[in-house]
Amino acid sequence: MLGGGPVADALCAAWPTARLVDELPEHDPHEALGSPDVVLVVAHRGDLGAADGPAARDRQASAVARAQRALAAARSAGARHVVVVGSAAVHGAWRDRPVIHDADPVARGADAPHDGLVGELVAVEAVLARAGRRRSPLLTVLRPAALAGAGVDTFVTRHFEAPRLLTVRGAVRQWQFAHVEDVASAARFAVEHGLTGALTVGSTDVLSPSQVEAAAGMRRVELAATTAFGTAERLHRVGVLPAPASELAFVVYPWTVASDRLLAAGWTPRWSSVECLDVLLEGVQGRVAVAGRRVGSRDAAALGAAGAAVALIGTAAVWRQARARRGR
Repeated sequence: MLGGGPVADALCAAWPTARLVDELPEHDPHEALGSPDVVLVVAHRGDLGAADGPAARDRQASAVARAQRALAAARSAGARHVVVVGSAAVHGAWRDRPVIHDADPVARGADAPHDGLVGELVAVEAVLARAGRRRSPLLTVLRPAALAGAGVDTFVTRHFEAPRLLTVRGAVRQWQFAHVEDVASAARFAVEHGLTGALTVGSTDVLSPSQVEAAAGMRRVELAATTAFGTAERLHRVGVLPAPASELAFVVYPWTVASDRLLAAGWTPRWSSVECLDVLLEGVQGRVAVAGRRVGSRDAAALGAAGAAVALIGTAAVWRQARARRGR
């Protein structure tokens, strides 16, 4: 297995005989694999902290190179089946987005994110699309909904570390999750049943915004889309927001998946979205993230900048609401 983070941990638990290789060497990478029957590649690790450091362009180039090296090494090592764990986020999120099915296309061209984690995953998908034209090895790409589970750290989980749940006016953001244990069981099921191509993975229940707010015990702040995305872009530009503004779409707009072929073949997720949310909320207790940036004792300076920005947004929203009431 290639990769790390909570997703890799869950895959290791589902495959007790799996051998974890965090990175393949550039020279003779197949030798690090031995003689595997199945190669698991974790493109989406579920660990936002691992993305800190290198510039976005460098991270994307590294992600593409890792995918190319993994596929080439699997072929050279004689692997029968390769399973890659990505994300359904590659399909995009927008207002009134319909449910995502296995056969739906990945975002391309102007509609595709070009930076951030989703930009990396879209770039990796282009590598996988080329590899999928080969007859050998078999290739399966898992595209789970928003991840949940022990240790998972994503822009979605950090959304629940914020003081308020951000919503966009006029948009209904339904919530669906995929527990990393279910992602691992889906990977094993796909190999055992010979399912290839793209497979969406998610819990079968979907939560309404009011259900999520009640479970989280959090109030929401509602902004116009232009205000929310414009502010996110400015915060990202000055380094307060770690993810690009485009990734805000995945916490304010829906991207629910159908898990068509897995469910039709007999796979059943163990975790519901309700249970996943409970796990997520338990995991973020005691943490504070402002504009997606986690704040701790070492981030005192960042807290001032981020707190000021959030205060400005909130104050502006209150002023607009007050003016609207006076104008009635």
